[in-house]
Amino acid sequence: MEIEEVSSLKKAMKGEKKGLCFVSIGEYILRDILSRLPATSFAFAACVNRSWNRVCNQILSRPKLLSGLSLNPCLELAVKETIDKVLSGPIRPHFAIVYVGRFCLKKTHQLVTESLSFRIPIVVSEARGIIGSDAVSNEFREVKWVEEDLEEEYNSQGNISRGIVLIVGFVPGLKVSTIQLLRPLRQPLQPVAGPPPVSLIDKFVLDIKDYATSVSGCTSPAAILMFADQHSDMKPVLEKMDYAFAEETVIVGDENGCFLYSSGNDFGVTGGSRKYFCKKTERQMYQNHRCDAVAMVFCKDRGNSPGDGEIHFHLSLLNGVSPVGPMYKGASVRVTRDKESTWLTARREGSIELLDGQRILDYIDDEIQSDITCDDLYIGVTRRRKCFIGSEKGKFISSLAFHEIQGGDEEYLFVKGDGIKTGDSFRFYHPNPEAALTIRDNVYEEFRNLKQDWWSQGCRLVSGAVARGDRKEVCGGLVFSCFGRGESFFGRQHVDSSVFLDNFLGVPLAGKFCCGEIGRGSTISKKDDTKDQNSRCHLHIYSTVYFMMLYTPKPSGN
Repeated sequence: MEIEEVSSLKKAMKGEKKGLCFVSIGEYILRDILSRLPATSFAFAACVNRSWNRVCNQILSRPKLLSGLSLNPCLELAVKETIDKVLSGPIRPHFAIVYVGRFCLKKTHQLVTESLSFRIPIVVSEARGIIGSDAVSNEFREVKWVEEDLEEEYNSQGNISRGIVLIVGFVPGLKVSTIQLLRPLRQPLQPVAGPPPVSLIDKFVLDIKDYATSVSGCTSPAAILMFADQHSDMKPVLEKMDYAFAEETVIVGDENGCFLYSSGNDFGVTGGSRKYFCKKTERQMYQNHRCDAVAMVFCKDRGNSPGDGEIHFHLSLLNGVSPVGPMYKGASVRVTRDKESTWLTARREGSIELLDGQRILDYIDDEIQSDITCDDLYIGVTRRRKCFIGSEKGKFISSLAFHEIQGGDEEYLFVKGDGIKTGDSFRFYHPNPEAALTIRDNVYEEFRNLKQDWWSQGCRLVSGAVARGDRKEVCGGLVFSCFGRGESFFGRQHVDSSVFLDNFLGVPLAGKFCCGEIGRGSTISKKDDTKDQNSRCHLHIYSTVYFMMLYTPKPSGN
């Protein structure tokens, strides 16, 4: 039903259309009609009168997370296909996320904003691959791109070398906003890459806490989606966020990308990489800064409780690496001037022998019993640091940080990034498809058992028969999967996606392939094997992170 038909129905309700009288129409029939409208017509219908508005609010009392994927090589048509998909039914968008492959971020942001709203937070982010259901065929797709595909219309697997996936959310009872982590550029000796200065990380965290407090009365938000610049190191940022926010706050995202965002405020400020600034005023505002990251923050709205239920966020992590060899301790540690690499020597645990980079790699080669390359190896460094914000006392926390091996010689082992200190313990890790498949199968069974538990909790006896009652519902999911996983890792398609799709039939799932998967917070799994309470890891490698939106309806009779 289009807007003109809604207008006709409005006239009929007023008795202005001969031969039809809707004055005595049952509310359940009206509800059924309105629930079939596309989003634009539904919005028009909600403005007809108070009665219709009340019915529309009842229809949209539960959260939604909708998505659509398009591989159309024309950006305008790709955006139209995904917009038509997510707006095909009733929804009032509260936020939007677009993952883009081989399209201009500026143009994509402009088209999506014009189609949705200038008043909601919208983030457009580059992706190395996209995941989701095709907006036209509804076929579930996983598409990855490599650098060689840049100038080609089709890649080596026959996939179109450009596409987008659009995610739109409706979260009644929550407020959503974007908060940026800005870094001054024109300071003397300010490095281009590496972690942001501590003072700016503190400000970023405090800005999130202040927003959460103003909206919910609590300093910790319900969830945070992180979009980080590819030249920034998010490890110290995530460590401080872990320290500052409650365990229930779920933090997910991607460390390595480019993005463009609009805050949804009255000024429509946009940011991200400087080349993506759209307006002269925006370029002037950020000409001396770089946006290292933007956080999409979800907070409970104490001033607008939906009354019908509660939204929860959970994550589930599928690891893909296994430890190999003994523990080591850093002996001498040197950080390059640009802070992009660390050179170190080490001692094996229980030994006083000092080892150079080449000898360490030889030992690991013997442990794995196969030829390895630096691209296949990482070290996981256990860091115990005192964490605080501003002048507060703070406390010591332990975290596990992964660093990619860059090589080694007869003097040093070279690893990517900084943050390692003399005396830090570390262990080597390598991608392991067999171990990853075991973890994947375990999570699959946990999801199945969890679904059955929810079903049994939501059933009750009515006159001797079993009837469906109030229970938790999975409304949708986002997935952040390492570019190294997928068919090339497991030998077949949809290995990770089927964990979600098989257990939550019909529930939308969309996301991206990335490098540096962020995942922190309360897990959906009963058994939490992915989190070591003594050394917590929030920036993962060769993993898949599920971000799941759940809904608990208000108990019947309340």
